Amino acid sequence: MDNSELVPVINIGLNTGRYNFDYAMEELKALSEANNMNVVETTVQNLSQPVAGTYFGTGKVEELRDIVVDTGAEIVVANDELTPSQIRNLEKIVKVPVMDRTGLILAIFANRAQSREAKLQVQLAKLQYQMPRLHTAMNQRLDQQTGTSSGGGFTNRGAGEAQIELNRRTVQRQINHVRHELKDVDKSAEVKRQQREKIQLPNVALIGYTNAGKSTIMNELIKRYGMNDDKQVMVKNMLFATLDTSVRQLQFNDSKKLLLSDTVGFVSQLPTTLVEAFKSTLYEAANADLLIQVVDYSSPNRIDMMSTTKKTLTEIGVPDLPMITVYNKADLTENNYPSREGDDIVVSAKDPASIDLLVQVIREKVFKNYVTATFLIPFEKGDVVSYLNEHASVKSTDYLENGTKIEAEVTNVDYQRFEKYVLEK
Repeated sequence: MDNSELVPVINIGLNTGRYNFDYAMEELKALSEANNMNVVETTVQNLSQPVAGTYFGTGKVEELRDIVVDTGAEIVVANDELTPSQIRNLEKIVKVPVMDRTGLILAIFANRAQSREAKLQVQLAKLQYQMPRLHTAMNQRLDQQTGTSSGGGFTNRGAGEAQIELNRRTVQRQINHVRHELKDVDKSAEVKRQQREKIQLPNVALIGYTNAGKSTIMNELIKRYGMNDDKQVMVKNMLFATLDTSVRQLQFNDSKKLLLSDTVGFVSQLPTTLVEAFKSTLYEAANADLLIQVVDYSSPNRIDMMSTTKKTLTEIGVPDLPMITVYNKADLTENNYPSREGDDIVVSAKDPASIDLLVQVIREKVFKNYVTATFLIPFEKGDVVSYLNEHASVKSTDYLENGTKIEAEVTNVDYQRFEKYVLEK
């Protein structure tokens, strides 16, 4: 898609000195592009805090109005979450729709949601965002951006207080309905999780900033060790290419298995409503045996990205779990790869040697409690032999007069389960 097919927008931001402003504005540009927008101009102002009524100061707002006319921009996108009155007042002056950062991320999420769960989560977050903004025209434009229907007359121009209250009740009913539907989805997802937990396989979760290369790494691992080659996950060079957590089972050459999940990417200043909505999507990360934080090593903002990941994990209640850090995209830097220092490794996802190193580190972490033992299985217990052949790393098999002698590397759980057959302790 060339720029002529994209919506021309102006990005605006307020530098209050409280965070890495340049990084935040670069991120806003990437978010805008992910929403099929072409950023034709960026306008910023240095202020200690936003102006209550218009976000920018009076002179800057007038300058913004002129820039809108000169560039032909159709939307103004602000780097912060704006109040309803700020949006309304800015729109009166600049004469084009104004979208804040939260509205932008909601629009992206609404366009990318594929599964029923993700769609419901986005719908819930959007309704919660719209509730205090019912008396502005922003909701109608947000619906147009996301291609969804708000229903119930969310934004009735010229509506009185009675109509606004009616709309609030309509939105609240929809919120309650979506929450009820999410509970049904959660029940179904919980059944699947319980089924996976019964398998008692280690759970490894890929986490990190959006577009750091998590899905690419996952696909490379699936190509080598996946149980089914057609279960690749989508890879696209954009923020939030996918919102759904993908879980795949991997089996290594020695029969050891694990579950690998690819979670939704993080971004700074992720709206509170979306953090809350996507807690269930990030269940796999919260219950992992090992987290793999993937970082774009080529980005000058990688430290900020890692801070974003840490902050988001805290917000969604992920405990302090074992973690390795994978500095990906090293091929775009001058650093040597693959290399390792403790639990940090530098790789390029498309490099076979890098995947070898990653697998080595993963195996060290998740299979460290495996036990090597020799079992003597009675012939009538053929199901035990079959289980060990499928789930354990079998080193040797001998058929004796009184049973099948198997030397195998097993999990602690399986060792305790079959301890009565252990021949040599």
